[in-house]
Amino acid sequence: MCKKLLLLLGGMLLVGCSEPSWQTKDISGLMPPLAFELTNENGRTVSAEDYRGQVTLLFFGFTHCPDICPTTLAHLATISDELGKEARGNLQVLFVSVDPARDDPEILSEYTDAFGAEFIGLTGDKAALKALTRRYRVTYGYGEKDEAGNYDVSHSSAVFAFDRDGEVQLLIRESDPREAVVGDLRQLLASS
Repeated sequence: MCKKLLLLLGGMLLVGCSEPSWQTKDISGLMPPLAFELTNENGRTVSAEDYRGQVTLLFFGFTHCPDICPTTLAHLATISDELGKEARGNLQVLFVSVDPARDDPEILSEYTDAFGAEFIGLTGDKAALKALTRRYRVTYGYGEKDEAGNYDVSHSSAVFAFDRDGEVQLLIRESDPREAVVGDLRQLLASS
């Protein structure tokens, strides 16, 4: 009887120490910590260190995007609202434009302001963007210019979630149910 009780207590202790159970894609340990040097929407050079201390969502896109970017950012804004004011104060969304030719700091600021104060626009030169996208295995490419000089940019719709220390935890995909994303972000905010 004592042996069974010890095994039961030991099992209960292990459950209390277990890793979080995520509903979205757990990528902890599969990607490097958040690291970059880019230009923010105020025109200042910033690094990942400037964004430590909050749960960070990282999304790559461009402001002229007709569908994926506004839809994803609006979805994240809705989720942020659902998390509540206190959580929003501990959450930031870094929107990295992979279209530096059209997305200067002023345009990025206007674009991210539409989604909320926790949304921050970043961009950089092609070398900085290439290094960052390669770091997280994200691809993007430019389409052919039309007669007016407009072009599309193909890019991923995935969102990377980092803890307060800049360690990657989750990959959030557009197919993930809203409830799963909200639950995982609540858990990440509470555990960080």
